[in-house]
Amino acid sequence: MKPTLLILAAGMGNRYGGLKQVDPMGPSGETLMEYGIYDAIKAGFKKAVFLFRDNIVNDFERSYIKLRQHIEVEYVFQELNPVVVFQGQKLSYPPREKPWGTAHAVLSAASAIDHPFAVINADDFYGPSAYQVMSEFLKSVNSSKPQYAIVGYPIEKTLSEFGTVSRALLEVNGQNTLSKVVERTKIKETDGTINYYEEHMEVVIPSGTLVSTNFWGFTPVIFDSLQKQFAEYVAQNSENTKSEFYIPYAVNNLLESSSASVDVLTCRDSWMGVTYREDKPGVVEQISSYVSQGTYPESLWS
Repeated sequence: MKPTLLILAAGMGNRYGGLKQVDPMGPSGETLMEYGIYDAIKAGFKKAVFLFRDNIVNDFERSYIKLRQHIEVEYVFQELNPVVVFQGQKLSYPPREKPWGTAHAVLSAASAIDHPFAVINADDFYGPSAYQVMSEFLKSVNSSKPQYAIVGYPIEKTLSEFGTVSRALLEVNGQNTLSKVVERTKIKETDGTINYYEEHMEVVIPSGTLVSTNFWGFTPVIFDSLQKQFAEYVAQNSENTKSEFYIPYAVNNLLESSSASVDVLTCRDSWMGVTYREDKPGVVEQISSYVSQGTYPESLWS
């Protein structure tokens, strides 16, 4: 059994100032998403499912039609205003201008996935070894059980010098399984200290703390749980048009109820991302270095 790769590509790129999903980073015009797919294929993934908003799919198809020659491809879409039923009643809520969040994005892909699968961001670089360790995990799990995983990266390796970032902090027990995951916002390093801001207070995050950059591994049983949680979440947040149903929130609910186990995986590669436009030159330089070292070919698909 070979796992599936779910790529979350519905982001609006507001802080970046454009669609990061199709912005070239490699020497032959490759995007970060293409490097991820290349690494996933080498690690044994057989299918790529792309989660979009419907207004960007044409831009994507023009750029990525070549991928169909290398891996099975399917598109799914995240609705802005999905029908939600809670306790037998259809819920009403104000029209939304932004999606319901990453956990709802995963739920939106349920019809396209029937094997253990990994979830990644389209605009992040995770490194070849991350796909290897996740592939090995997904090949070993029972598809009918809530056995999940996450690749964690040290917090100091996931920051941007050009502004704040949001990360989910991982609390890991002695068995390298996740005991708690909490989303934090406005994280930044200042004078050698990493902080996040909460209720107008600075809270220190110790160096070495593992965080999520949204590289998760799930079995298909996650979809039933997400469906139930999403309905309850909408019922509680129906009037808040900015509320988002995040993966860490959903996973933490499962951990608190002892309804799932989550292995914390680590890898030897470093994460890279482009939260801000100013992050791009450094990422381009690092990709060029990988090409020079032979990690990647000059052109991924030739």
